[in-house]
Amino acid sequence: MAYDFQVVIDTGDPHPLADWWADALGWRVEPQDEALIREMIEKGYAGDDDTTVHNGALVWKSGAAIRHPDGLERAPRVLFQLVPEPKQVKNRVHLDIRVGAGKIDDEVARLTAKGAKELHRGRQGPNWWVTLADPEGNEFCLS
Repeated sequence: MAYDFQVVIDTGDPHPLADWWADALGWRVEPQDEALIREMIEKGYAGDDDTTVHNGALVWKSGAAIRHPDGLERAPRVLFQLVPEPKQVKNRVHLDIRVGAGKIDDEVARLTAKGAKELHRGRQGPNWWVTLADPEGNEFCLS
């Protein structure tokens, strides 16, 4: 049996990081249901401290998600989950974004202008990549 999955990235601030990654990948931020959130608060299932306002909308404080514009059939959902501690060490799993060899330098320039940090460049035979860190320090590669 094959299973579906989502990728979860721990973060200290889910909504801005989801915005950053949606822009980086050309994906879209998954909308949250403000009416449902208000209903959950009214019924006592959640409190005002469970929510925040982001880009003028009431959202759950604990997370934000992004999706490929063509939906889950194209790629898994990425969830940005609020955690209390900052990133401590190198990722053991990372995203490898395949932009094509002719676009790597342009994408490095675009993403570093938006807050990414270039960490190093690698090569294996004719293949090469650049490892970067997002604004919270999560490593990813462009290849």
